[in-house]
Amino acid sequence: MSRFVAQRKKERKMSGSGDKVVGTTKTPADFLKSIRGRPVVVKLNSGVDYRGILACLDGYMNIAMEQTEEYVNGQLKNKYGDAFIRGNNVLYISTVKGPLADGA
Repeated sequence: MSRFVAQRKKERKMSGSGDKVVGTTKTPADFLKSIRGRPVVVKLNSGVDYRGILACLDGYMNIAMEQTEEYVNGQLKNKYGDAFIRGNNVLYISTVKGPLADGA
């Protein structure tokens, strides 16, 4: 038995799922497609956060957002109707579980 197969069996045993793997594998592209139209947080390399509704994005991670709020050091600094963010500035995109106007 290869080391990889042994490691996978060990991981399944530890997770309690047995030998059956449930669910499907999602790629980052699948995730990005699934969050269009949903509230997101976009963190830039500069540390600034933008929170709003993800309108669209492309392969370069250029982002268009609606109802956008700009946060610097956790403090709300500005509100924009629409915002466009160049992809090379994006550190990450995260979904928001709670309401957008939670102030944190």
